Formats: sequence, C-alpha cells, structure tokens
Amino acid sequence: MSMMTDCRVSNQRDADNVLNATAVNFGNDGKMIVLPVPGVSGDLRNVCVRLADSVTQRNSARMLINKMYAWRGYGENHNIPARPTHSTFTASDGDVLIGTLTLAVDSHTGLAADAIFQEEIDVFRRQSGAKVCELTKLAFNSTVPSKPMLAALFHIVFIYGQRKHRCTDLFIEVHPRHRRFYQAMLGFKPIGEVKINTSVNAPAQLMVLKIAQIREQINQYAGQGDSASARSLYPFFFSPREEDGIYNRFDTPQTEIEREFHAMPFLSSAMQKPNVQAISC
Repeated sequence: MSMMTDCRVSNQRDADNVLNATAVNFGNDGKMIVLPVPGVSGDLRNVCVRLADSVTQRNSARMLINKMYAWRGYGENHNIPARPTHSTFTASDGDVLIGTLTLAVDSHTGLAADAIFQEEIDVFRRQSGAKVCELTKLAFNSTVPSKPMLAALFHIVFIYGQRKHRCTDLFIEVHPRHRRFYQAMLGFKPIGEVKINTSVNAPAQLMVLKIAQIREQINQYAGQGDSASARSLYPFFFSPREEDGIYNRFDTPQTEIEREFHAMPFLSSAMQKPNVQAISC
C-alpha cells in the first residue's frame, strides 16, 4: 500500500500543539489526514489516517489483522467484507501500516456480532429510530503511544457513523480482559454474559455505547489533551471545528469497493450473515 510522503509536522507550533491536543493536517492524497504523534522517545511521528477505499488498501488492512490475530492465537484467515456497509480506516507511520479499524453498519445481512449476540442486539434494534452499528477488525502493531492515535481513529469512526449513517448505538465485541479498557477509555458498557466465539476460539464480551453519549463527552473534553481532568480518550479527540473538515475529507462519492460491489448483483441475494470475528487489541 502506497502512502503519501508528506506526512510530516510543518513547524514547531504543530509540534507544540500535539503535546496538548490532537493537531490535524490534511494531506493532499484524497481521504487522508496527518497527525503528528509523539513517539516513545519524545520525537514526533507523522501518522496518516485514511479511509481504505480500494481493494489494495483493504487487503493491506486484512494482512495486518491476520498478522496480529495469529500472534494472539486467533487464526490467520480473517477477511474484511467488501460491502458498502463496511468502512475501514487505517493508520500508517510513513509507508508502514500500523493500525486498522472497521465500522460496520446494520443491514439485511446483520452485524458480525449477531453470530452469538443477536438476541442482545435485537433489543436495541427494536427501539424506535434506532440504527445499530459495530466496531470490528481492530488491530495495532506500533511503538507509537496509542492514546492520540486511538482517539483519532475512534473519533473519525464516530464522525462517519453519526453523520453518514445516522447510527444511534455502537457495539463492540472484545475479549473479557479488555473490557475495563473500553469502559474507562470510551464509556462502553457490557451487555449480557461472556460467550465463546468459535471463529477465534476465545471468550467474547459484547459492549455498547450510545452515540449521544459520545457526543456529550466530545463536547465536554475534546481538544484538552493531557491537561484534561478526565483520563479517557475523549480529551484527545478533535475539536468541533475540526470535525467538519474531517467529515468533508472522508465523505466522498462511491469508493472502488462500492462500485465493484454494486457491479455484482448476485451478491445481494447470496450474502449470508458474516462470521463473527473478535476484536484484537
């Protein structure tokens, strides 16, 4: 996967800003933003976050997922569905892919988590005006401190899910040992009992977060960085002013994958509910 070479901090002011809040620069290669993120030694690393809107980019994300899942014993044959209901975002340090996260929006094929948690998710589906979605295929392989980068990815997914898809409830399926992280960092709440995800042969906990609660936290803490009293990821989220520019950057006409999907009409009747895949983080 080819990345832009202009992922760099333009001046010292940007370098200072990133220590207190997320500094955003817009690359000139389509759906991409550039984040100057402090590395482990204090130097700034230029992380490019983009929408993986081509088959090549999605394949790169898939390879990272399989690498990290295999390392955790979750198997190495996982795929990212090539559907317009799935939006995959990636983070790269230079030309090295270091992270990926996919937003899946509910449709007639359902969500991946329906494989073992459909009863729990259906409770939310039945609520008036509800539109459920899920975070899936999360994988990171990086020495860059994760808070600013995770905050950027999660916020971009939130912007995309709320503005483009009008999602109301966000689900995530995690290993029980990661439950406290998602509770403390983003405010997710566990639902139901731990179940076995047979596709990765590991226990899974379903968690949910109201989109309206995410907005409340963003309005209260976004842009404050390390100076905030809250210890969650929200102080590292983008400012409200930056949200508009980010959404406009990522909200574009049909992607390559969407065009290929719609060019294959047999898929709409042949698709089955996807197999659930555990979050790796």
